[in-house]
Amino acid sequence: MSQLKIFSGRSNVALAKAISREARVGLGGVDIRTFSDGEIWVKFSENIRGHDVFLVQSTQPPAENLLELLIMIDAAKRASARRVTAVIPYFGYARQDRKDQPRVSVTAKLVANLITSARADRVLTMDLHAPQIQGFFDIPLDHLYSSMLFVDYFKRKKIPNLTVASPDVGGIKMARSFAKRLGAELVLIDKRRPQPNQAEVMNIIGDAEGRNILIVDDLIDTAGTFTNACKALRDAGAVKIYGACTHPILSGDALGKLDDAPLETLVVTDTIPMRRQHAKVVVRSSAKLFAEAIVRTNRDESISSLFDVDKGI
Repeated sequence: MSQLKIFSGRSNVALAKAISREARVGLGGVDIRTFSDGEIWVKFSENIRGHDVFLVQSTQPPAENLLELLIMIDAAKRASARRVTAVIPYFGYARQDRKDQPRVSVTAKLVANLITSARADRVLTMDLHAPQIQGFFDIPLDHLYSSMLFVDYFKRKKIPNLTVASPDVGGIKMARSFAKRLGAELVLIDKRRPQPNQAEVMNIIGDAEGRNILIVDDLIDTAGTFTNACKALRDAGAVKIYGACTHPILSGDALGKLDDAPLETLVVTDTIPMRRQHAKVVVRSSAKLFAEAIVRTNRDESISSLFDVDKGI
């Protein structure tokens, strides 16, 4: 077993520090600079030859976060690290996972190729937007699930007459997993998206009348889909509406939309730093999950036994 070392890029330093505390490993020193022309420069401040190196970096916009990760991987390999694992709490570009229109890029595959070409040995990530992206990689990928964080939170809330809702067909598996663990009913929101970042709710499949609703999703970007779902459920007779979302991108006027939505609480993780605090948003830390996965990887122990929470759902 090689010595474990954890380093952080600049996209989510707070989470990297929390992970290192949970793993009981000091956060390693790395010097990352951006020159006046915008070029990124990386140098590890300590010896990593023969060590098991974990690089924590979410790849949300701007694109420099992804480029910074690639440069860190390259620097670590050139410094003779024995194994380099890219720890990507939020895997950006995951929504571009198929060629759904003529003449478009399958960018998720491109990003997977870039990480592999940079010579990462493994990838550790959480709640990919499309689970099949795991197959885009030619190196091992460990896929963690945030659902245990949310299920624990809402179990302690003891919300009566609870129904779990999926905001679209793609999230039905996640919603079914939550419903099973919370002993709740399930409804599906059928939507039509006229163009990117715009969603129009069409129909609710299931009974929301007199129910408290928990909407679950892997990410919220502009919050249009999410807030439209809240309004549609309220119009369908829902009493109180809650939300659970792994990756709080919350771009543009998303936080303003949450202000106006009939929403009690939105629970998110810290895979992406919040731009600012919001009265309706509760942040649950994913640090312990990532730390346990990192320690087990370093010891060559099973991760699936801990984190494959959706197995059989």
